Amino acid sequence: MNKEILSARGIGKSYRENAVTLEVLKEISFSVIPGEFLVIQGPSGAGKSTLLHILGGLDDPTAGSVFFQGTDIYALDENARSVLRNQQVGFVFQFFHLLPELSALENVSLPGILKSWWERKKSQQAAREILGQLGLSARLTHRPGALSGGEQQRVAIARALINRPQLLLCDEPTGNLDSENGQNILKLLVDLNREQKITIVLVTHDPALAAQAERVIHLKDGHILN
Repeated sequence: MNKEILSARGIGKSYRENAVTLEVLKEISFSVIPGEFLVIQGPSGAGKSTLLHILGGLDDPTAGSVFFQGTDIYALDENARSVLRNQQVGFVFQFFHLLPELSALENVSLPGILKSWWERKKSQQAAREILGQLGLSARLTHRPGALSGGEQQRVAIARALINRPQLLLCDEPTGNLDSENGQNILKLLVDLNREQKITIVLVTHDPALAAQAERVIHLKDGHILN
């Protein structure tokens, strides 16, 4: 039996606004095994992005726990959680979040910028290799403004992969792209999962995208439906 790489147990998230409590997530529990491609599908406002941020240690849950390889990430202090995010989890968002003043190569090697000189050099070489694998060898010195939407998303994926994460969390990664580029990005993610065995959890509202996954969890009004 495969040991779980990620497990959500009783996750709840609520916000207090104008003396009213809004429950975004309610008793969410599920597990992910290594190498799985899992999609969390639901309409806008279902709580998908909030759940993904909690799974990745970006947003504290109001209730429940998240375990990554058996470690309760919200029992860690913020520094330890940051190290875990940097070294073992990659994030891909709908909006690419690339720094406009940096080249594609600089954006991808950014996670290694605070390391030693030697580690930074290795990070830059790794960035060249990953960008090459994603078909961007001719775009290394281009800034985001000179890249197409599909190219920017590939740069964002390369950045997410730079530290060779075991888990890739994707938040509507094709939502800001046209259909052709969206299909190309989806194929890239499927290939990464199948060929490199990277565990992927992806949230989307798109049934066609969800159809590519090994398993789909349906989320509505903060609840899992299946």
